[in-house]
Amino acid sequence: MRSVIERSELNGEPALIDDLRSLALFNYGHFTSMQVRGGSVRGLDLHLARLERATRELFAHALDTATVRAWMRRIVGEEDSPLSLRINVFSRQLLRDRLAEPAAPDVLMTVGSARRVDATPLRLKTFRHERVLPHVKHVGTFGLFHFRRLAQLAGFDDALFVDASDAVSEGSIWNIGFFDGHDVVWPDAPMLHGISMQLLQKGLGERGVATSSRRIAHEDIASYRSAFFTNSACAVRPIASIDDVEVVVDAELTSRLEECYAANPWQPI
Repeated sequence: MRSVIERSELNGEPALIDDLRSLALFNYGHFTSMQVRGGSVRGLDLHLARLERATRELFAHALDTATVRAWMRRIVGEEDSPLSLRINVFSRQLLRDRLAEPAAPDVLMTVGSARRVDATPLRLKTFRHERVLPHVKHVGTFGLFHFRRLAQLAGFDDALFVDASDAVSEGSIWNIGFFDGHDVVWPDAPMLHGISMQLLQKGLGERGVATSSRRIAHEDIASYRSAFFTNSACAVRPIASIDDVEVVVDAELTSRLEECYAANPWQPI
């Protein structure tokens, strides 16, 4: 795979250091990440809707998604290699002492080669942690990577979060799904409803695979046969264990989930 030089653009123009000063010094905003193939994205409509909703919530201002798409087309260009594209929304007009005032958004896009994700099944360690505004994919990621680091220091691969009631919610930068031998079960807890998770739910539903959302207590994990990870960089990755509970790594299940995800069409930018 040919490597693509990473580049960034702010509001459709090459990003300069001074343009990014407020982003570096004032960590307030939100983002979405996606994979691009031939100028198209799976779930593009979902990504744009996510950006628009979060901009209204964090900045009390509309986001012109038609303009955002034009900027996406500009930065992707005619590149035919697989790409990863991240879109950050922040505001240079936002005043930290007057945060209640509406502020026009700025859009930073960064594009580079698609990420290569190891497919080795994950070993997870649980931590009690709840993100602020869990329904928003915001830039407050310190806690996520801190707990991932703690998991790795303890000999695991990544962190899985449970809330104050000991219910499973989400992973560090991904969603988790469980399989009881018949149905796919998603945690019913405050969390980010990731785009890949939504695409999987849609694909499963269209293929008649039963799915549900319910509270999954930490002590209930052992009652599930298998579990899997999903995010924008890796649609499906099996999980081998959670704490001291081993689950079945099922290649057939992984393949079926991947097929359901891939059934979602690529949408031209």
